[in-house]
Amino acid sequence: MTMTDPNAIDVNDPDRILDIARANVDPDEVVHAVTDNADALFTWDYGKGQRAALDKLYEKAKRSQWNGSTDLPWETEVDLEKYEPTVDPLEYEYFFENPESPLVKLNDAERKQLDIESFKWSLSQFMHGEQGALLCTAKIVETVPWIDAKYYAATQVVDEARHVEVFSRYINEKLDGQYGINPHLRLLLDDIINDSRWDMTYLGMQIMVEGLALAAFGFVHGTTNEPLLKQLLRYVMADEARHVAFGVLSLQEVYESFSHAEIRERQEFAFDAALRMRDRFLRQEVWEQFGVDPKEMVKFQLEMPWEMKVFQRLLFAKIVPNCRKLGLLDAGDGWLRDRFTEIGVIEFEHYEDTTEEYENFDLGAGDENVMVAH
Repeated sequence: MTMTDPNAIDVNDPDRILDIARANVDPDEVVHAVTDNADALFTWDYGKGQRAALDKLYEKAKRSQWNGSTDLPWETEVDLEKYEPTVDPLEYEYFFENPESPLVKLNDAERKQLDIESFKWSLSQFMHGEQGALLCTAKIVETVPWIDAKYYAATQVVDEARHVEVFSRYINEKLDGQYGINPHLRLLLDDIINDSRWDMTYLGMQIMVEGLALAAFGFVHGTTNEPLLKQLLRYVMADEARHVAFGVLSLQEVYESFSHAEIRERQEFAFDAALRMRDRFLRQEVWEQFGVDPKEMVKFQLEMPWEMKVFQRLLFAKIVPNCRKLGLLDAGDGWLRDRFTEIGVIEFEHYEDTTEEYENFDLGAGDENVMVAH
């Protein structure tokens, strides 16, 4: 993975963000090939339960399977004309009433359409990320050397296939079409799959991408008024919490034996992944449809006052405490703590890590237990 050196670049430079977004984009691409450099590992030690926490997670996963075709009310009508997302008043004022905003000239109808397109774009990126998780977890089955981890990862492959299925069906049946994958997300997935080290697959996907997805799903679940999507997300979140816990439980054991140099490389990997995920939520693909200069809009979003960045900050509500649980925040000279402080997400370090809370996401739990923050 090509690391981002925050001392060498301006992480808030709109030109850097848009240059990445424009690079190597083929809108007609259907099949995307990535070189997978990892070795497939067999293990002849079939002693189930040697890692009790992973075995417990595996047993829970087997009991928690659901069917995306029959367990969701697909007959529900989704009327986008009635779609009213919950919007923070300060955020709305910043985007639509601020005379400095590139969106200030949009009329009410255009603002409504922007809400709909942003909604479709966000769900499309969730779907693409789920396919990334599908491939990465299949890779973990191949590459992790422990039988308990192989068993659990195999259940996650099934989960991720189901997630891709239900997001695709919702987007294409209820929203009438999808957006292509955001270039920042695609490059991150490419790098995770390309890396030969199995713990990097865990760190990139299970901790970073899945951690952010769990927080994002929780936010949307708590703010949407669309009943089918709300139930779909509730099912998906029950799976995702187990997935993130799987990453934390596995990497805790591994990182205890790593050298300072190896841990520093993982810290840099985690920050680069966090930066790419932040940049992907800037919606560069949406703005041109509304006659808005993407560079101006990216710059405007990055300059949003701190107190208004509720959604952007909450995306890291799972990632930061899990990195703390793994010892990555303060290892060495505390490099990752400094980076997370710079991008404004260190406030989440003492939230519950996912190994402590994943059972709260069980489908039998009340919805009040599945929000972003605990």
